[in-house]
Amino acid sequence: MEVGTLFFHPFWFICSLALLGMLWARRRRHTWRPEACPVDLSGKTAIVTGASSGIGKAVALDLARRNARTILACRSREKGQAAAEEIRRATGNPQVHLRLLDVSSMASVRDFAGQFLEEEKQLHILVNNAGVTGLPFAITAEGLELTFATNVSGAFLLTNLLLGTMIASAPARIVNVSSFRHYCARRVNVKFLTGEEQPKNCSQAYDSTKLMNVIFTTELARRLQGTGVSANVLSPGIVKTEIMRHFSWGARLLFKLCSIFLRNAREGAVSTLYCAVAKEVDGISGCLQDGLGICFLVHQQEPLPSNFFGLEMMPLSQLQYDL
Repeated sequence: MEVGTLFFHPFWFICSLALLGMLWARRRRHTWRPEACPVDLSGKTAIVTGASSGIGKAVALDLARRNARTILACRSREKGQAAAEEIRRATGNPQVHLRLLDVSSMASVRDFAGQFLEEEKQLHILVNNAGVTGLPFAITAEGLELTFATNVSGAFLLTNLLLGTMIASAPARIVNVSSFRHYCARRVNVKFLTGEEQPKNCSQAYDSTKLMNVIFTTELARRLQGTGVSANVLSPGIVKTEIMRHFSWGARLLFKLCSIFLRNAREGAVSTLYCAVAKEVDGISGCLQDGLGICFLVHQQEPLPSNFFGLEMMPLSQLQYDL
């Protein structure tokens, strides 16, 4: 095995997670606590993708507790329905609904957005939480690489399709979930999106998608200036979720053993909720929020082309309220 390949092996990836978990163990408490935030979301509508488990479910639970009309956008009907019923029972909020969405499929994204725009008149919070890692290289029926379609293109398209409604509902917030692993990606290679070029391994693929999340958010924030819609991106830290489900059993076992040092889903949702509901974020856009409560702005050197991610970003002046 080549040395370069060795250090991208899942074993080293898990070891890095364990090390960071131990280093951050004493700093797990976020300076902002959701339970101390009095924000009420009555009359507001929110969408959370990947809300059937993990961070997404914890975020949806908190939004529902704040009386938001909460849409759980999930791929699995069974898991999504179970999560919706659990959240309704826990919060007493009947306005918690499941809508099916597979973010790796652009057809599914368009169907979801079309149904949403037919049923709903407003959208105040969009949390692009769904993501995946550990998948082998694969091309979807739509010609997109599977990991990049799931982590990047789906959220990109969904956000663009719903922007008109969010602008009409302003003030509104777009929250994109990235990862500290975006620091590991040295540059963006847009040819990864369609599989024209192939990442060396799943770790490089994941890192690249997370960097794309950051770049997309900062460019979106630039374009949304003056609209009343903010766009921020965050790293939730290292969290005990199902994120490792596509790795080998050995990698999953090691992750489980290290999980005593990691945040649970409720703790991991704090950064996302901070960006979604905190009054401290009013008027802030283009911000990268890390998992330790540090918030800073990210600036692009120059505007990105509208088709940077392989899908056309619609000019704000041409946005429509339907598909």
